[in-house]
Amino acid sequence: MNEVAKVIPLHGTGSGRGVSSRRRADQNRADQNRADLSQAEESRNRHPSSYAESRPPTPIVPSTGALPLPATTEPNALDAVKASLVEQIAGAAEFVRRRLSGDYTVDEFGYDPHFADALWLPLLRPLFDKWFRVEIKGIENIPNDGGALLVANHAGVIPVDALMTSVAVRDHHPTHRPLRMLAADMAFEMPGVGTIARKAGHTLACNPDAERLLRMGELAAVFPEGFKGIGKPFSERYKLQRFGRGGFVSAALRTGAPIIPCSIVGSEEIYPKIGDITPLARLMGMPYFPVTPFFPHFGPLGLIPLPSKWYIEFGKPIYTDSYDAQASEDPMVLFELTDHVRETIQHTLYRLLAQRRNVYLG
Repeated sequence: MNEVAKVIPLHGTGSGRGVSSRRRADQNRADQNRADLSQAEESRNRHPSSYAESRPPTPIVPSTGALPLPATTEPNALDAVKASLVEQIAGAAEFVRRRLSGDYTVDEFGYDPHFADALWLPLLRPLFDKWFRVEIKGIENIPNDGGALLVANHAGVIPVDALMTSVAVRDHHPTHRPLRMLAADMAFEMPGVGTIARKAGHTLACNPDAERLLRMGELAAVFPEGFKGIGKPFSERYKLQRFGRGGFVSAALRTGAPIIPCSIVGSEEIYPKIGDITPLARLMGMPYFPVTPFFPHFGPLGLIPLPSKWYIEFGKPIYTDSYDAQASEDPMVLFELTDHVRETIQHTLYRLLAQRRNVYLG
């Protein structure tokens, strides 16, 4: 009897599973290859330099179809400096042109508005705005037109307070009125200083000149303390000295001009006067030769004013047009008005000082 031969499979009964395992392994390797290719493609997208062939970048066009705008259109600091420099050069060229062509006017006192506005006041404004940081109150009390007499306290060794007051009125008054100061004779006797003072609009502190200015409808300023005020020691700061015999009141009464009290805080601290070399002052023909913590020890550096915080307040007008014609000759009227103006300024100084927290910070 024949026996049926048994066929033994080479891979056993699980051959189907073996084929499936190989297929899965092949599929895994293919997937891994595709993943590697995808990663390489992403790497090339991130680093365009890895391409064998360069491709131009695709421009990003806004949805409106307009061309891309620059990242910023605001001028930088260099452009601002260039613009400022061009403006200054143009202004200087225009100033020279007008001076050479004679396209400017000078009044009977020597006031040259073109010189004052184009050259003199621009030199003072950095001190006013940046160094002393002057704050102004009551500018509306100065009339918009017509003659008026501004009366202020005086201090600081050098009359810087008069210069800062002129900037305050010219720049901050609604009608930008020029301030015509009445200065001492000595200012006009100094070489160079007298010429600049005349061109800036100032004149002698005498009744005839004061009355002429007021009748012309000008805004004049007087500092009745004179050298006693600017030369007083630091220990007496903000204590008003005598206001003289009331000559400024007489000028106001004769012309019917209102008197504007003006109180200045900050000027006393720019050059603290702690001493006076009298023999040297007499030798040089000066009312005093000041000694401060920095002058004359540090030479020219001692002339740099300290950056105190300033306040200038213009008070309510004191009207004089109600007095009769003989009032300007009456000693009692002159004394009463002079004392009234002085007390108004002194009380305002005390109030401003009480509000000030720090000499240099305000």
